[in-house]
Amino acid sequence: MPASFSQEIAAELAATAKALATPGKGILAADESTGTIGKRFQSIKLENNQPNRAAYRELLFTTKGLGKYISGAILYEETLYDNGPTTKKSMVELLKAEGIIPGIKVDLGVVSLPGTDDEKATQGLDKLGERCAKYYQAGARFAKWRAVLSIDTKKNKPSLLSITETAHSLARYAAICQEQRLVPIVEPEILADGPHTIEECARATEEVLAAVFHALNQHHVLLEGCVLKPNMVTSGYECSTQAKPEEVAFYTVRTLSRTVPCALPGVFFLSGGQSEESATLNLNAMNKISKLPCKLSFSYGRALQASCIKSWEGKSENLSKAQNVLLTRAKANGEAQLGKYEGGAASASETQSLYEKKYVY
Repeated sequence: MPASFSQEIAAELAATAKALATPGKGILAADESTGTIGKRFQSIKLENNQPNRAAYRELLFTTKGLGKYISGAILYEETLYDNGPTTKKSMVELLKAEGIIPGIKVDLGVVSLPGTDDEKATQGLDKLGERCAKYYQAGARFAKWRAVLSIDTKKNKPSLLSITETAHSLARYAAICQEQRLVPIVEPEILADGPHTIEECARATEEVLAAVFHALNQHHVLLEGCVLKPNMVTSGYECSTQAKPEEVAFYTVRTLSRTVPCALPGVFFLSGGQSEESATLNLNAMNKISKLPCKLSFSYGRALQASCIKSWEGKSENLSKAQNVLLTRAKANGEAQLGKYEGGAASASETQSLYEKKYVY
């Protein structure tokens, strides 16, 4: 434990991380940037302005019963300070009313990493401590930082430089967050772009996670007060052979068992462009075989919201319909976290891929 940590701060961090990893619950990633939510609104022909963004986030956070399946919600900075246009209550208040812990996206996006073949580095470490202190005062209790890596076996990606940069920046971010009482979500996302096999994804994921946890140890990050948000181990989207849920579960759980320390409370997978139903089925398959001490759960954005936003269409008369769709998907993933999802929650649209090449948000 870092010398600068008091027992009080360490206990608070551990309690928050444990609450996020509550059995049967996961995290709603509602931290789309202004530009990214604009793409979602464009699909339903809705203007991308602050009132519409607030109305949509209010729809999500006022869904009755959502807290039964969602332990935390990641917010964009605008949303953290926003009020619901109908309730006139802050988004933080709305989440707390459902027993959901507010979180905040703190990275400032990715740029090309010099000396590489367009591999990426994440920005946002400058003055991060000051921002985290303000976010904590505003009600946030955890944070998220996304790092992005890619697989290309012909070009030796991810390169050692990319892995080293990812591990170092994630560890620095995590240590800064914990100093300000925020539980860090450590997110080293290996993109599913490309034709790589599931075996190649497993090798890269294992190498990356081993480096990340080594760096977290070097930076004295309190693992009991930290959670991981990795990619699932899957075939690349251009691979001719797509792995089935049982294969995804085997390779993912094996990779985690080789790299994740037992002190970590939870692993919250990103969906990475999988369809809503595929993300649920893969998580369910993992929890059927996992004997890991940490909880295996979800931190989904598109895989929780895609059908919800289509059902809403920006129309107030569709509010209840959209909330029911969200609740159905949240319940399905809550059951998958327990390894008890039996299928049947998906409409035709929820089986469609949500993949976007070189996805940014």
